[in-house]
Amino acid sequence: MIWRPGGDFLIEKVSASPQETIAFGEYIAGLLEPGSVIALQGGLGSGKTCFAKGIARGLGITETITSPTYTIISEYTGSISLYHIDVYRLGGDEDFGQIGGPELISGRGISIIEWSDRIPQSLPKDAVTVTMEISGPQTRVIRVYGLEFAP
Repeated sequence: MIWRPGGDFLIEKVSASPQETIAFGEYIAGLLEPGSVIALQGGLGSGKTCFAKGIARGLGITETITSPTYTIISEYTGSISLYHIDVYRLGGDEDFGQIGGPELISGRGISIIEWSDRIPQSLPKDAVTVTMEISGPQTRVIRVYGLEFAP
């Protein structure tokens, strides 16, 4: 389902499995440009890392993608650099600034930020927001805001 509420593009996908979530992330990767920031939001187990795996695959990254909860930032190289950031353990925008986050996400790579709602002041205005909601044992509702595309 695709529509444009209030001028913001929205893509909504109901994913029935982790494999579908990965495939949807791969599709979204094809719509991204260098410098894109993906602000992921959703509870534990909602599929944020699966979605990030799909984006990585779409960028030609063959390394194993894991949640950077303890490392905070993982960098991968494909057709473009990918920065996978997990801010769950940070205290907010100030901590993000202290680790050099704003400089990292303002570069030419693509940045994926898990738990992005914890650093609202650090996100660029043009960040693509992706919300992930658990709707069943394997089912997730994924909504993508702020991404322009031609269906």
